[in-house]
Amino acid sequence: MANRRCVSVRRISSPSRSAPRDSLRGSTNSSRTEPPLWAVILAGGIGSRFWPVSTPSRPKQLLPLAGPDPLIADTVARIAPLVPRERIRILTNAKLAPAILESVPGLDRAQLMIEPEAKGTAPALAWAAHTIAREDPDAVMVSLHSDHVIRPAEEFRALVAGTARLAAEYGRLFTIGVRPTRPETGFGYIQVGERIARAPEAFDVADFVEKPDRDTAREYLARESYLWNTGIFVWQARTLLSELEQHTPELAALLPLLDAGRTEAFFERVPVLSIDEGLLEVSPNVAVVEASFDWDDIGSWDAVGRRREADESGNVCVGDVYAVDAEDCIAWADAGSVVLFGTRDLVVVRTAGLTFVAPRERTAELKELLQRLPDRLRRLEPSNG
Repeated sequence: MANRRCVSVRRISSPSRSAPRDSLRGSTNSSRTEPPLWAVILAGGIGSRFWPVSTPSRPKQLLPLAGPDPLIADTVARIAPLVPRERIRILTNAKLAPAILESVPGLDRAQLMIEPEAKGTAPALAWAAHTIAREDPDAVMVSLHSDHVIRPAEEFRALVAGTARLAAEYGRLFTIGVRPTRPETGFGYIQVGERIARAPEAFDVADFVEKPDRDTAREYLARESYLWNTGIFVWQARTLLSELEQHTPELAALLPLLDAGRTEAFFERVPVLSIDEGLLEVSPNVAVVEASFDWDDIGSWDAVGRRREADESGNVCVGDVYAVDAEDCIAWADAGSVVLFGTRDLVVVRTAGLTFVAPRERTAELKELLQRLPDRLRRLEPSNG
């Protein structure tokens, strides 16, 4: 069977959509003044779709799901050549802080922003923007997720640098989209609007579409005007704060608490709100830049199958795994050994305390499965015997 690794995302050629290379491909034009760039990495989630290896104390961003290193270490390494280390911030919770410091070489605890409680991406990014803007009023933020795979890293950095220049010059909220390569129902989509006259590399956002059904995803795949929403954002910190004041005044009104050092009070009082729902879906100041790099959101076991190297029969094996007459399986052995014989399209995961087996096509339903399991199994840690 064919290898199931993901095909690189490639721009569909179109004369009307081609972007000037100088602006977004990392021009070294000395006449440009590069804006001060900061990176904010969101790393507080649990990743329940990777149960049983992903647990509350060892969530997916701390796992080597796409290669030999934890996803969060890959994320920091990807952006570090573009952003000075002291300008990298990681948003997470107190429980995960020690493991993140252990997973990312050279990371200092001062670079962690510890959320007292999870209230969604809008309060988290508002906190980050407010903190960064106080230190660096001209700062441009790139907001990244800790569980994405992006290749090649050089092309990613070049696009971020070019988009940062646009954000500093035009004061807009930029998101990065990529061309769909399959009818994916697990990602959000962006409908591309008109080209922005002053910034021909970018386009207005006509619409944000949350995870569509299969038929709609097939339609989007066939149309040039839809991109996957990567959730990668580039904006000036002060632009984000201004937009939040306009569109989420109840959140913005609480920001002075941060000036008084009352971070816990801020998080206690802010509503639970995503940046997409609270701002991006309602602001007319949002623009999209199309990327041609290879991007994937590691959101399910099937994504591991796309990203890990497979054998000649399409099997992805991690740990002590033996596959005999097996095809297109994903086998992960955190402990002990796994032997596959005559199997096809299965996910088999073995930890020290549990073995999980499921059809590969149903692994996206893991959240629903966990709701039906007893608590002792849902929260089983890898070290439990």
